[in-house]
Amino acid sequence: MAIRDILKYPHPILRRKAAQVTDFDDNLRKLVADMAETMYDAPGVGLAAPQIGVSLQLLVMDITGKDEEPELIVLANPVLSEGEGAALEEEGCLSVVDLTARVQRFTKIRVQAQDIDGTSLDFIADEWFARVIQHEVDHLNGILFIDHLSSLKRAMYKKKRKKQLAQATA
Repeated sequence: MAIRDILKYPHPILRRKAAQVTDFDDNLRKLVADMAETMYDAPGVGLAAPQIGVSLQLLVMDITGKDEEPELIVLANPVLSEGEGAALEEEGCLSVVDLTARVQRFTKIRVQAQDIDGTSLDFIADEWFARVIQHEVDHLNGILFIDHLSSLKRAMYKKKRKKQLAQATA
């Protein structure tokens, strides 16, 4: 296992639609282990493969609380459907530094995916679980949570980030 670098906006890989996972092998297991270690180290509740520079439809997440036993969830090739309800809640992102904002998401979704062995999964997720899955699946489609913000808020963030990057290289 290894902690990988998390790509930050505006890295171009974050804007690509990721490829389907087709090989459920030891390489995938190693990637999942690296992703989990990276997510827990960050710390975060979810991480998509594109965030570490691997353009695959793969995500890991753990929504357990601080006092609970960790429970890693791995989803490959997730497809979301049957969205219901709506909630406007605060989100942040390991790839979008120095920003949190309220984002509207479905409160209940159907998820069809595969686990780390390629076994089909089909389940309903709601509330926080549904929010985290939607956020991470966006990454697999080249979408960042800033894309859900108003054009003004997005422009302000892009300007701030451009200034940060300019200062870092000066």
